[in-house]
Amino acid sequence: MYTPIIGTLGFILSPDQEQVLLIHRQGRKNDHHVGKFNGLGGKMEPGESVSQCMEREIHEEAGIRCTAMSLRGTINWTDFGPQGEDWLGFIFLVHTFSGTPNRVNAEGKLEWHTIKELGGLPMWPGDRHFLPLIFDKDPRIFHGVMPYKNGQPVRWDFQRF
Repeated sequence: MYTPIIGTLGFILSPDQEQVLLIHRQGRKNDHHVGKFNGLGGKMEPGESVSQCMEREIHEEAGIRCTAMSLRGTINWTDFGPQGEDWLGFIFLVHTFSGTPNRVNAEGKLEWHTIKELGGLPMWPGDRHFLPLIFDKDPRIFHGVMPYKNGQPVRWDFQRF
């Protein structure tokens, strides 16, 4: 039976649209993501929409409010979690925000990086497949499937509509 964890993952653009705010996960030693860079996000709570989840997670993790964002895609990550959980992720690009981002939270440091340098940062190996789709100029939403096995992606398929 397929019962995924539903979550959001957001990539926040700087005001000049050249950089993205990432978290460098170093805060919790037992963190499945320790040492990796990633966007901000987390699990959806009962009674909220995916956009409300994204807004809440960004506010909790970065202390800012989204003022403009777009859904860029969805990804079905199977066998991804530390106990082999399946995840269904909604991937957002945050175009504008209000407030000043926190520099750190319980999960690690928040850092700005140019979009061009993302490929050189330590991150999940599968992220390199879908990151270009988040930042490209194609307005269509992508829908991807990325099964994992032993911490590595075994396939990446996507469609755009």
